[in-house]
Amino acid sequence: MTDNHLFESKTKLLIDGLKSTCANYGLGNDGNEFKIITQVFLYKFLNDKFIYELKKLKPNLAAAEHLDEAIRMIPEAEYELLMLQLNEGTARLQPEQFISRLYQRQSEPKFSEIFDNTLLAIAKENSDIFSVITEEGEKIVLFENISKYITDKRDDFCKSIINKLVHFSFEEIFKEKFDFFATIFEYLIKDYNTNSGGKYAEYFTPHAVSKIMARCLVQDEVSNVSCYDPSAGSGTLLMNLAHQIGEDRCMIYSQDISQKSSNLLRLNLILNNLVHSIPNIVKGNTILEPYHKKADGHLQKFDYIVSNPPFKLDFSDFVADLDTKQNNERFFAGIPNVPAKKLESMAIYLMFLQHIMYSLSPTGKAAIVVPTGFITAQSGIEKKIRERMVKDKMLAGVVSMPSNIFATTGTNVSVIFLDKQNKGDVILIDASNLGTTVKEGKNQKTLLSTAEEDRIIATFSEKKAEEDFSVLVSYDEIEAKNYSLSAGQYFEVKIEYVDITQDEFQAKLGSYQQNLALLFADSKDLEIEIHENLKGLKYA
Repeated sequence: MTDNHLFESKTKLLIDGLKSTCANYGLGNDGNEFKIITQVFLYKFLNDKFIYELKKLKPNLAAAEHLDEAIRMIPEAEYELLMLQLNEGTARLQPEQFISRLYQRQSEPKFSEIFDNTLLAIAKENSDIFSVITEEGEKIVLFENISKYITDKRDDFCKSIINKLVHFSFEEIFKEKFDFFATIFEYLIKDYNTNSGGKYAEYFTPHAVSKIMARCLVQDEVSNVSCYDPSAGSGTLLMNLAHQIGEDRCMIYSQDISQKSSNLLRLNLILNNLVHSIPNIVKGNTILEPYHKKADGHLQKFDYIVSNPPFKLDFSDFVADLDTKQNNERFFAGIPNVPAKKLESMAIYLMFLQHIMYSLSPTGKAAIVVPTGFITAQSGIEKKIRERMVKDKMLAGVVSMPSNIFATTGTNVSVIFLDKQNKGDVILIDASNLGTTVKEGKNQKTLLSTAEEDRIIATFSEKKAEEDFSVLVSYDEIEAKNYSLSAGQYFEVKIEYVDITQDEFQAKLGSYQQNLALLFADSKDLEIEIHENLKGLKYA
């Protein structure tokens, strides 16, 4: 087993241990379990990152036999100077806030209060950089009082948590810069990343789809760019995009109505060395009250936008507030009507799609997951949106994915790629026949192999036409096809011709005539038989 896999295995064991502790104290499958697990894991990560960075600034600490004692012996003025030298991605901790220090104090009375107060103090000290904000400007800090979720034996619960944390360290991982936190993040929240009745589902975008979106969007080296997701969820798409660009060459912006999603995205940013973007993470309703604006009050424009928006959702409670003069340009194609029944079927993804088009910079690019039905709808808002993409020459391509690429929904999906600078041909790819179907729980899921992912990416990037797989079309051709974006409608109809002699033709024709005569004869006999049977029934 490689060091990478060994650390991954140990980290998963830590997560399993924390979940086991929660179950032992009555929180198994409880709605509050994820708050405890994610916050405790984050506390451990920040604790180890701080100690790792402190040792880099003061190398003699690495050789200290008793690290806690050695750090406490650092004069206050020197300690403050060291705090100033830490990079912004490292949370500031005091020696009494270390996990090892809490481990030493666990026999003290009211240990749960000591534990909670430690977390709250860390959150307060680091609120400026590590807080998620709401659309009204309120701060959602790193940690809260977590022992409040336990009804009995709070001290014992907190002791159990500390005992799980103290015997594991992330320091070796920081030294080797192992890139395994995407896997760890998914494992950490796999039991909690579902739609629990809130406004928006928080499902993962499959890694294959995320990879294809990021690699097709970013083909050249770029720097100092803005990346945005108006329905970010836990941030899978943004993380893949940032990795493709380079974490130090981009700034992340997001908005999501779910506080749970915003907290998970913050955790994802911390694990992926994107702490500098946390102040841009907003909890709020993007469609009703988009947060990110320029100094003049107009909406901010972004270089790259990725999104897997909710497809259908009841937004009837605020739909009337969207029909304003201020929103006419943003929602150029219109707003879905409120149906008399099945309010949950309102196509909110159409609102996100229009918002994204409006939010692109003059050179901006975007990749958006949509229901495949969108690409061929013959009328309505869907067609108006496609018309705008074509008339404004901002469509780069479409990839129609295999069915069940999302295990959580049977809806077939396609990815729309926009590029404000694409004035040439558009690449349409039909990848619906790729992948291998596997069982995932009660659902079927289609998995793309690495080779299949690379095939899609290469075909898109090279704008390569391939029989029954991809086609290059002009904006005029799309207009002539009623703005259909389905690759299949542009594939060449193949007619096979076979050279035969006159004698062979006559022989084939004679054979067909003979077979046809026999069939007619059989038909006549059957007709007489049916007629006789009916006559018999009439006189019976």
